[in-house]
Amino acid sequence: MPDSADIAKVFMEAIPYNRALGMRLISLEENAVIVEMPYDEKLIGDPETGVIHGGAVSALMDATAGTAVVTHPSRPVGTATIDLRIDYMRPATPGQSIVARAECYHMTRTVAFIRAVAMDDDRARPVATATGAFTVERAS
Repeated sequence: MPDSADIAKVFMEAIPYNRALGMRLISLEENAVIVEMPYDEKLIGDPETGVIHGGAVSALMDATAGTAVVTHPSRPVGTATIDLRIDYMRPATPGQSIVARAECYHMTRTVAFIRAVAMDDDRARPVATATGAFTVERAS
């Protein structure tokens, strides 16, 4: 049976959108995943300031949260986002990578609940926080 790190790597890399945004798995913790998205000029949402578009931050948090679900010790085989609420706290600092940490803090038979935070290299204050619910697909 594959371990959680293998599952996370396969899950992250299987989604072309994640690869297009340059996301990469940094580490796994108990019920949590850390994923990095490097700064890329293609992701700029404000050409005057160089700030990354909020949609890219949202995608990072969604992907990180989904990975936290599929690496949960109960071993779901798949997931999809039901609801994801993101609160943007401040713009990410131009030129810096954004790192998201998502935790699957509760799981029922069919729904997983997550919370996440995204930080840039400054790490002084969050760029964004999120809470959400994801489907839990089990092997039959």
